[in-house]
Amino acid sequence: MKIDVLTIFPEYFDSIFEFGIIRRAKLAEIVEINVHDIREFATDKHKMVDDRPFGGGDGMVLKPEPLFAAIEHLTGASDRKDYREDLRVVLLTPQGRQFNQQAAADFAAEAEHMVLICGRYEGVDERVSERLVTDELSIGDYVLSGGEPAASVVVDAMVRLLPGALGSETSAENDSFSDGLLDCPQYTRPAEFRGMKVPEVLLNGHHAEIDKWRRKMAFEKTKKVREDLLMGENGERE
Repeated sequence: MKIDVLTIFPEYFDSIFEFGIIRRAKLAEIVEINVHDIREFATDKHKMVDDRPFGGGDGMVLKPEPLFAAIEHLTGASDRKDYREDLRVVLLTPQGRQFNQQAAADFAAEAEHMVLICGRYEGVDERVSERLVTDELSIGDYVLSGGEPAASVVVDAMVRLLPGALGSETSAENDSFSDGLLDCPQYTRPAEFRGMKVPEVLLNGHHAEIDKWRRKMAFEKTKKVREDLLMGENGERE
């Protein structure tokens, strides 16, 4: 997979993709990540990428010209109707649909090339969304100073789901949210620490009992912390 990140603060990403699973995936050529300064695509002498909003109001808005030029350069297309089926152009914005594990899995399975646009200021000129963007994503119901933290979250969640990125092929299958529940409690050595003992079921080697216990604990954890995950579309518990 190839990932291009468009930002006005490329230095934000100087080291963030150089650790852990993402670094290993890059070294194994599972993913290629490139960070681009939107200012590189501005054509005026001052390299302006933002301007005041029409109609008045606080703040500034990212201009369409540099972003259109950047997307055209990276994708070879100036309209999303001309994109390849495996291309996604994603705008990180508080107005987007909420990013979750299923979205990460879908992108990992379907996209071969992804362009992430890091929003800033009061937002991005709407014509960018109308013509270029395939998906608008938010990582939560709060406002960040810019889309850079959100971009790093999306990349991390998605790259770890690419084939070969994790040491174990079943690791991602057991993650929180993968089956609609939070993960079960995890324990390691020592079996007893400061009077706190590891549940006996985890020590008996009976895998069927262990699986049953883990499923039960995952359900109880989800019910306690995120009961909303247990609700169906009609708002009733499934």
